[in-house]
Amino acid sequence: MAELKTQRTDGDVDAFLSSVPDDRRPADARAVCALMADVTGEPPVLWGKDIVGFGTLRYRYADGRPAEWFVVGFSPRKQSLTLYLMSGCEDRSDLLGRLGPHTTGKACLYVKRLAAVDLDVLRELVEASVAASRAAEPPE
Repeated sequence: MAELKTQRTDGDVDAFLSSVPDDRRPADARAVCALMADVTGEPPVLWGKDIVGFGTLRYRYADGRPAEWFVVGFSPRKQSLTLYLMSGCEDRSDLLGRLGPHTTGKACLYVKRLAAVDLDVLRELVEASVAASRAAEPPE
């Protein structure tokens, strides 16, 4: 069976964040990193080359194979800061409506400028996603 391409690594998160190009993106990435570390109580871990994840979420594929992923994470991409909210964004319209400029995918929140969004609402979104992901994790 195929294995996930993006795996936890022992890469240096601080060095990765320092290497992010752009004038504003490194500061935004560090702020989101601090927020997610505070919410999860977990240290940041580099997943693959360019995703910073927090915590470990265990799940099973339909065929029963176990897998691990991060509970919440982010990546400072060229076009936007991508936040991975593993519980999804569909049921968060109340919070998203108060967040400020953003776009969403199924489990991704895209923010171009962190200064343009309400950080308290962003924290609520991260907290809600972490709580939902941890509650949905199957017992060991």
